[in-house]
Amino acid sequence: MSGIGTQGHILVVDDDNGLRETVADFLSVEGYAIREAGNVTEARAQIAAGRPDLILLDINMPGGDGLSLARDLRRSTEIPIIILSGKGAMVDRVVGLEVGADDYIAKPFELRELLARIRAVLRRARPPAAAGEPVAPERQCRFDSFVLTPSRRELKTSTGDHIDLTGAEYNLIAAFAERPNRVLTRDAIADVTRKDDWSAFDRSIDTLVSRLRRKLAGHTDSSQLIQTVRGEGYVLASTVVWSGPREA
Repeated sequence: MSGIGTQGHILVVDDDNGLRETVADFLSVEGYAIREAGNVTEARAQIAAGRPDLILLDINMPGGDGLSLARDLRRSTEIPIIILSGKGAMVDRVVGLEVGADDYIAKPFELRELLARIRAVLRRARPPAAAGEPVAPERQCRFDSFVLTPSRRELKTSTGDHIDLTGAEYNLIAAFAERPNRVLTRDAIADVTRKDDWSAFDRSIDTLVSRLRRKLAGHTDSSQLIQTVRGEGYVLASTVVWSGPREA
């Protein structure tokens, strides 16, 4: 492990030794503690040894598939994942999002851009610190059979079951809850989920919405909670009731 880790612990998984070391050295200077793995087997061992705050994960490596690792991790953890791949094709981005990755960056990439994406994903994944502050009533909203708590970036069912969401999925449902029964365009969704490189021909927004729908479907009787508005975008078709103080 390298770096003092004041910013968090990152596991870099890539079979390209030169790239992996370059990324590790750069992020160490930025204050992150870095662990490295050259293949999926090593990655699993590193994760078992200690949970990182974020994983940078290559797709194609000898001895195992990075997408399979991402899929396995998303079934049992909420560790943020950024996919790294030399494949820039739209299909690879969509598949990466479908298995639960929080972001995707194609090689070659600028190290400063990678840093910005890491910071954005970690910021969305971490609840705001409240140490030493007086406890105030939490602002929450209820819709259908769900309860959303922004201060914890948390979505639960009305019976208390936790819904496991990625950072992008949480940002999307929070945006819907703030604008119930109003259409969110794909551009608006790209904005709230920080997809700066989205284009009109990119299906990753639709994939994100579909993934969120699937996660909600098992906890609601409504088959039309998030509706498609052809040619415009998507809408949360539900009454939303907010309680607690508004954020300043």
